[in-house]
Amino acid sequence: METMRVEGLTKTYGEKTLFDKLDFIINEHDRIGLIGTNGSGKTSLLNAISGMDHDSTGNIITSKSYTIGYLTQDPELDDQLSIMDAVFSGSQKVYQTIRNYEAALKQYSAHPEDEAALKRYTKAESRMNEDDAWNAQSDVKTILTQLKINDDTQKVGELSGGQRRRVGLAQVLIQSPDLLLLDEPTNHLDFDSIDWLQNYLASYKGSLIVVTHDRYFLDQVANKIWELSFGKLYEYEGNYQDYVAQKATRVQGEIDAQHKTQQLYKSELAWMKTGAKARSTKQQARINRFNDLKENVNTLKLDQDVDISLGQTRLGKEVIKMKDATLSIEGQTILKDFNILVQPNERIGISGENGAGKTSLLNVIAGRLKLDSGIIKIGETVKMAYYTQLTEPIPEDKRVISYLSEIGQQVTDKDGQKISVADLLEQFLFPRFMHGTLIRKLSGGEKRRLYLLKLLMQQPNVLLLDEPTNDLDIATLTVLEDYISKFQGTVITVSHDRYFLDKVADRLLIFDGNGVIEEHRGRFTDYLANKRQAAKKKVTTSKATATNKKAETTREASNQPKQKKKLTYAEQLEYGHIESDIDQLESQQSEITKQMQSNGSDYDKLADLQEQKDKLEAEIDNKIKRWEYLSEYAE
Repeated sequence: METMRVEGLTKTYGEKTLFDKLDFIINEHDRIGLIGTNGSGKTSLLNAISGMDHDSTGNIITSKSYTIGYLTQDPELDDQLSIMDAVFSGSQKVYQTIRNYEAALKQYSAHPEDEAALKRYTKAESRMNEDDAWNAQSDVKTILTQLKINDDTQKVGELSGGQRRRVGLAQVLIQSPDLLLLDEPTNHLDFDSIDWLQNYLASYKGSLIVVTHDRYFLDQVANKIWELSFGKLYEYEGNYQDYVAQKATRVQGEIDAQHKTQQLYKSELAWMKTGAKARSTKQQARINRFNDLKENVNTLKLDQDVDISLGQTRLGKEVIKMKDATLSIEGQTILKDFNILVQPNERIGISGENGAGKTSLLNVIAGRLKLDSGIIKIGETVKMAYYTQLTEPIPEDKRVISYLSEIGQQVTDKDGQKISVADLLEQFLFPRFMHGTLIRKLSGGEKRRLYLLKLLMQQPNVLLLDEPTNDLDIATLTVLEDYISKFQGTVITVSHDRYFLDKVADRLLIFDGNGVIEEHRGRFTDYLANKRQAAKKKVTTSKATATNKKAETTREASNQPKQKKKLTYAEQLEYGHIESDIDQLESQQSEITKQMQSNGSDYDKLADLQEQKDKLEAEIDNKIKRWEYLSEYAE
């Protein structure tokens, strides 16, 4: 059984200790969900485990053959390569085997008389068999298809950021390493791809560590939860739901233990104030115990909840109205005669196919895109805040508190109380020592949290959220969900996070592409369940219809008198050799299958062989049907 053992793993970043002397073991088949607040060091821990971080200290112990695959948040891919070549460009053994075979095949094809070329080709072919590399290409195609990457000849440099991540995900999945490290793998995936990925990972043969905000995903995939908090790693058995219950028990136990320590400290402090002296060994031990209590009395550190208690401006009856809205971008239809009336206090969730135009709709509402035709009207009292997928440019050398002070030195909360920027930062998990920190020193998630805080400080009454779950930690998302539930305004959210949409939306717009937009009421997971049920019912109905039609045809045939009594002479000759004809065709089909395995990298050859195989299958089907007919009259 392949395992990884880690001893004393430590990482500091400036004044902050991300993790301190961590010890853990990763066993085969472990499915670990790694969670923690933004900036707690989740990505740094993955970097250390993968060997990418050379500044951390400690020992990582594995066998020499132990392999690790790592999907980073920004995969490094060569822009000049095609998608397929990029997937096979890694250093894994299977990739090297395929590249060696392709090179040997090319050389042998150019010089078939060269004995050295033949020897190299034969050896490369043998290695393909040993490493089971023939299936790698078809596996990649399957994975790319499930991740909605359909043109594997496209250059990487032409891809969007989300498409690049999906190519990176395909690259690490096809490696099938002993340990798979995935940093936010569900970002930029639609719900069909997320559903496929969680099923794929649930049956993965190796071990897995995944950083994700998707709580439904963790429930389906994880059998352990690791929480990184204040430099310590807490381990919990089970999925996310199990973690929530177990953490509550742990935290309450620590609070109770801290309370007992405080009570004992108070008692011993009173004794010390009476002027206790070390007149005996017993009294000296008690003084020593008091000094130990003094050092530990207030050392308990707990993750705080992010408290978003900001006020907002009044919202009138008119919010957003669109009539006969039409929009196309680069020849693609986004909206087609689209109509919607958005009411005050509505909670609208937008999901659907990637690239279908969800963000474009938000851009139209925010005034960043103009309609080709139609009308959009924004109410006079609307004060809009737009949380975009990409954070607005922030001067990296600006300090945290200065960035927010551009909005104002203080804001008003929902109860009318004034809150200073410094206090607001602390509520958003930015402790005092971080207020003067340069923004470039923040983690990506901390920058996104700061950006969200700046938007909410403007006290909007209409909130547009574009994939907010991509970069915010679970703790922030939980409180954002609570904030939205109490928000006296309208919220429109684009997301593929099923859990988040269930919490923040009760009216759904589903983008199917080409301007087709479905509208549904209720929870997002109910919509998905109904969609799957409808698809299943459609398949069942189609099968039943086909069966009934076949039965009806059979009945009609049986009701007709048979005119034919026996085979003609020509049919007797045909019947005598038809079985051997079928055997011969099946033998040809088997040979073509072998040739396809031997030409796994020659796409043109594969296409030609596939065409031959399809023709043979059709011919075999016809021969079998003919045999069934002839055998009915054979004597």
